[in-house]
Amino acid sequence: MTTAPAFDLDAVRAVPGEDLLTPDNAMMLFVDHQPQMFFGAGSADRAGVINATLGLAKAARVFDVPVVLSTVAAESFSGPLLPGLREVFPKHDIVDRTSMNAWEDQALVDAVKATGRRKIILSGLWTEVCLVLPALSALAQGYEVYVVADASAGVSPAAHEHAMQRMTAAGAVPVTWLQVLLELQRDWARGGTYAATLDVVKEHAGGYAMGVVYAQSMIDPHAAG
Repeated sequence: MTTAPAFDLDAVRAVPGEDLLTPDNAMMLFVDHQPQMFFGAGSADRAGVINATLGLAKAARVFDVPVVLSTVAAESFSGPLLPGLREVFPKHDIVDRTSMNAWEDQALVDAVKATGRRKIILSGLWTEVCLVLPALSALAQGYEVYVVADASAGVSPAAHEHAMQRMTAAGAVPVTWLQVLLELQRDWARGGTYAATLDVVKEHAGGYAMGVVYAQSMIDPHAAG
């Protein structure tokens, strides 16, 4: 019988774990948030998926997280990138593809590699095709993949859930857009992004947003305007 090593309380420090998402170690990949793909999305309320996608995009903007935008057959079938997403990143290039698996497009892979980040925060439509395929491919090449479940959708609840399970089993980490935003902020003493983070919360976080507005109005009636 072996004895477990003693736990060194003196070694415990208040430092972030390497597994946490930070503005310096992550990038975001948005895949196929396009009209034709939304037409077929049936796993969640489309307005909710759009809201989550825009909240996630604004989180990237607040924390200056590198972003890669991608579409599939934009001019021949699927239509343009979600307008609100384009408004958040008006100057970003968009990688348009023919492949359902975004990771089979060299321009997209090169764009991800150019960020120098190994943690990919991934969202897209549909979960069971255009999301699961690049997730599995990126995982196989050593990337860490964080799948934003509520900024993604499949053709049915079962399709979305089974794809999420498949990615999770392969090593991907399921997250939500609000979780990503708050993980990037992580400390309300970080004044440089405090106000901008709360602005995103108030625009996209539903009941939490109302709580923030209420709290601000109780503390300072002028802050809620």
